[in-house]
Amino acid sequence: MNLVLSPEQQELRDTVRSFLGTVSPLPKVREGYDPDVYARLNGELGLSGLIVPEEYGGSGAGFAELAVVLTETGAALLPGPFLATTFAAIALTRVPDKELLTGIAEGRVVATLAQPAGDDGLVAESADGGVAVRGTLARVLGGMEAGVLLVPARTGDGMVLVAVDLTGEGVTRTPLETLDITRGQARIELDGARGRVLGASPQDDGIGDRLAVALAAEQLGVLRASLDSIVAYAKIRVAFGRYIGSYQGVKHKLADMHCKLEQAESIVRFAAWAADESPEELPAAAALAQAYVGRACFEVARDHLLLHGGIGFTWEHDAHLFYKRAKTDEVLLGPPRIHRARLADLLEL
Repeated sequence: MNLVLSPEQQELRDTVRSFLGTVSPLPKVREGYDPDVYARLNGELGLSGLIVPEEYGGSGAGFAELAVVLTETGAALLPGPFLATTFAAIALTRVPDKELLTGIAEGRVVATLAQPAGDDGLVAESADGGVAVRGTLARVLGGMEAGVLLVPARTGDGMVLVAVDLTGEGVTRTPLETLDITRGQARIELDGARGRVLGASPQDDGIGDRLAVALAAEQLGVLRASLDSIVAYAKIRVAFGRYIGSYQGVKHKLADMHCKLEQAESIVRFAAWAADESPEELPAAAALAQAYVGRACFEVARDHLLLHGGIGFTWEHDAHLFYKRAKTDEVLLGPPRIHRARLADLLEL
C-alpha cells in the first residue's frame, strides 16, 4: 500500500486542476451548471468514464485515480451533475449495463443515483416490455440536469435496480432551494414512468461504501481549498500594524486546520486503496472516511470563513460557497454520527 500519489496520478491532478482553473474559475461557479464545461470535461479529459471499464469505452481506472479527480472538482466547487453521474457510474460498475456505461463514458448520458426514503420505496410494475415506476423521491442530487435516474424499486420478485428515463412521461421534477447554490437537487415524482430493470439489487454490493469514498474525496478538495484560501489571506491582511498570520491565535488555528487536512488526506487515500485492492477493509475505511473527513471539512470551511473576518460574511466573497458545499456534503450520505455508529459496529466497540 502506497499513500503517495504516483507520477501518473500527479499528472492527472495537475491536468484537472489546470483545466478547471481555466474553464470553471470561482467567479464562474456562481453562475451554476454550464453544459459546455461539462461537455469539455468529458470530451477533452474523459472524466465521466474514468472508472468505467475499458470494455464499455471507459478508462478502466481505479478509485485511487477517481479520488484524485474528485479532490480537484471539490476544490474548484465544480457546479453541475458530475458527482451525481459519478455515483451512478459507481452503481453501474456493480450492476453493469452496456448501454448506460457506454453513454456515460462518451459523455452522452447524464445520470444520477437515488435511494428511496422509507421502507416501501418505489414500486415497479411490468408494462410493455419494461416497467412502470411509481413513487416519490424527496431529494435527488442533480435531479434537474440528469436524463437517467438509477433507483432501487420493489417488484413482485424482490428489489431490483431500475433505470428511469427522466425525460419521458410520468415524471415531474421540481427544483429545490438548497443551501449549496453551486449544485442543485430536485424532488422527483414518478407516476407510471417508464423504466428498465438492470438487474437484482444486491443486499451487500459495496455501492454505499464506494459512494462514501467518492464523497470523502470531494470533501478533501473543499477542505484543502478552504485552508489554502485563508492561509493566503493571513499573509496579506494587516490588522493593528501586523499581518494577521503573525498572531498566535491565528497561527494555532491554521496549524490545527493543517493537521485535519493531513489526516483527511491519509484517510481518503487509504479508503480509495481499499476500494481498489482490499474489499474486506473497505467497509471500515469508508465509514471512517465519512465519520472524520465530513466533519473535518465542515470545521475547516467554517473556521476559514470566520478567520476572514467581516469580509467573509459578505455575499461577494467566496468563503460562504465553501462553507455551504462543506455542510451539504457532510449530510449528503447521512450525518457523521451515523457513520461513527457504523464504524463502531464494524470494530465491535
